Amino acid sequence: MVSENGSDEAALLKSFENLQSLDPTGAKLRLKEAKAVMDGFGIPFWLRQGTCLGAVRDNDFIPWDDDIDLGCVIGLNGFTEDQIDPIVDGFRERGYFVEVEYSDREISACMIKNSIRTDLTFFHIIDDAIFHFPMIWMPARLFADLKQIEFMGDSYFVPNPPEEYLGTKYGPNWTTPKQDGYELDVFAQIAKAPAAILETAPGHPQTKIQILDLHNEIVADAEVSIVGVDDARTDGDGRVEFNLPFKDFYAVVIRHGDHEEILYQEIFTPGKTYVYTPDPARPSGRYIAMREE
Repeated sequence: MVSENGSDEAALLKSFENLQSLDPTGAKLRLKEAKAVMDGFGIPFWLRQGTCLGAVRDNDFIPWDDDIDLGCVIGLNGFTEDQIDPIVDGFRERGYFVEVEYSDREISACMIKNSIRTDLTFFHIIDDAIFHFPMIWMPARLFADLKQIEFMGDSYFVPNPPEEYLGTKYGPNWTTPKQDGYELDVFAQIAKAPAAILETAPGHPQTKIQILDLHNEIVADAEVSIVGVDDARTDGDGRVEFNLPFKDFYAVVIRHGDHEEILYQEIFTPGKTYVYTPDPARPSGRYIAMREE
């Protein structure tokens, strides 16, 4: 059960399963609170992804955005990894529920307060770049000399130049607001991941996905693409296997016959099996739609 103040693990999970547009007033408060925490530690952070897009393009939150996205790069602007734990504690002291995930590419603090989710990601530099979901690699130089802008009555940093950052993530048409179909623009920007990121050790467990149709019947020879990772077709049991390097969010495209669905954010854990079933009431725009078997 979600707590009354919307600041617990159940509220965080619900925020992914049932995406809701940001309340502008609440989002402004949470953003200012994040700034107070980070400024208190003297740590420069920057607006990223949809938050940056809205701030630069519209000078506002995007009406259909569902979270606040912030970032820091470890090793730039005086920021070091040993500052992360105090930052996380600072948010918890202000009433946030915070879940921290570690990978070779980043350390992610996914947090929620009053049912508003904030994703604060601390990026590692890999081959002079940082990783942006899903499998987009940004030049580290974009974050070495951050640009200051006015937003929501205060001063915030964005990548520099912001136009290059937004074009790298959202494609050349980032200046045109697009609630639906933007995922394909993002997918077109994906570059091949550095080999070291996708390497797995011998015997690493496979992630399995089974594809069912509207009648819960298995679908053989369906095309399943984990964007930026690999493509495969289902066998006679409607299953595919992927060699995923770590637990994370992945973007998935499923096609068979006349059916196609883009699942922009699915959480997969190596060694687990997941089942996909379409929802006729929601043919698009679903997040975390697969169930674990």
